[in-house]
Amino acid sequence: MTEDLNEKCGVFGIWDGKEASRYAYFGLFALQHRGQEQTGIASTDGKKIFIYKHSGLVSQVYTEKIIKKLKGFAAIGHNRYSTSRGTDSKHAQPIVFNNLCAFAHNGNLPSTKALGDFLKKNKIETKGNSDSELMVKAIGFYMKKGFSLGEAVEKAYPLFTGAFSCVALSTKEMVAFRDPRGIRPLVIGKNGKEVVIASETCGLRTVGAKFLREVLPGELVIVSKNGIKSKILAKQDPKFDIFEFVYFSRHDCIMLGQSVYQVRKNFGKILFKENSKLKLDVIVPVPETAIPSAIGYSQASGIPFEMALNKNRYIHRTFIEPTQASREQKVKMKLTVLRSIITGKRVGIIDDSIVRGTTSQQIVKMFFDSGAKEVHFLVCSPPVKFPDFYGIDTPRQEKLISSQKTIEETRQFLGATSLTFLSIDGMVKATGLAKNRFSLSAFNGEYPLPIFEHEKEIKYDSLKFKN
Repeated sequence: MTEDLNEKCGVFGIWDGKEASRYAYFGLFALQHRGQEQTGIASTDGKKIFIYKHSGLVSQVYTEKIIKKLKGFAAIGHNRYSTSRGTDSKHAQPIVFNNLCAFAHNGNLPSTKALGDFLKKNKIETKGNSDSELMVKAIGFYMKKGFSLGEAVEKAYPLFTGAFSCVALSTKEMVAFRDPRGIRPLVIGKNGKEVVIASETCGLRTVGAKFLREVLPGELVIVSKNGIKSKILAKQDPKFDIFEFVYFSRHDCIMLGQSVYQVRKNFGKILFKENSKLKLDVIVPVPETAIPSAIGYSQASGIPFEMALNKNRYIHRTFIEPTQASREQKVKMKLTVLRSIITGKRVGIIDDSIVRGTTSQQIVKMFFDSGAKEVHFLVCSPPVKFPDFYGIDTPRQEKLISSQKTIEETRQFLGATSLTFLSIDGMVKATGLAKNRFSLSAFNGEYPLPIFEHEKEIKYDSLKFKN
């Protein structure tokens, strides 16, 4: 339950749908976990682009009246977490440019200098714009010159330096494209004549579409009345963000041909193999992401699995922020411990990762307060030491507990009997894929794409003696 890491967004697109905006709603509902603060849908009837976006959960934002106003045979949608730019809907997506196209972006451009210079050279305002807004302005620049949406993306593509999995819509085309590293996911599906694009395969199934394939790193896919066309815009060098397996993706999805659920079970199995001497009476997952890993650990070890930590299913995001003094109460609103299961027991708590450590600390205390004899904290990923610059809303490095403390110091902070992390090699082994296929930057500080001016924010020397 990594509360300090938020995926910035999820994207969805559908072409040739009878009720495109309604199906976009269903797709966004399935992708709600990728962004819970703002949502938007843009549609077209072939003549005009219609748009609606607002702050809130998908189920709260759209009404039947709104969906009916989003007319047309094609639509794209976007769910977003707010970042440093704030929680208002000013930067919500999709972004519509001059009724020429709508644009939705998952990822982040660590530097927008090339993009900004290009737009300024062509006398296009850039002040206060997000990376996504700059991207759509560059695409729109070429569309105003008479290029189709697909042609405009191809011309603007070299200006995009970073991580991006995008969908865009004009009155005549829907396109999907991805950066050469393929850091963030993007998949294609079909349901009869309907073509569907989504961040994850769960977004396809919700609208009855069958998974075809991933959008390849460096690929542009163009969907129109003439069918599906593909063009490779850049040589691929795949570096998929492994955090998709650790935390972000829904466990019923397929990523890189692998079941996310099975990979997470493997995390737990390998974590046990790496630390098989630990004596425990019961394994308890932190809901929801860590449940498959706890099952895997239990199966490998023979230690009973129990859902002794329960999450209030009605707790999502709240706009009533607690005071500093009542932050522990916020955790207690979300989680409760079943005392009868853990009293007098040596408990192994399984979680997907530790970021700041404050929530983990409170969970450990809740278990001791509920009568646990020992509380061992087991983490199904390595220590998170570095921030992300490719589309995950992470704290600054000095807020990441593993960048500031050794494992023993972190254990003391948590108040746990012991603290165990999965190794980097063990995490990769669980996926069944080669290590060089992944971006492991959160764990080893090796960024597969330049982070430009953000380099000055990263400290490596202070980490040499850690862990």
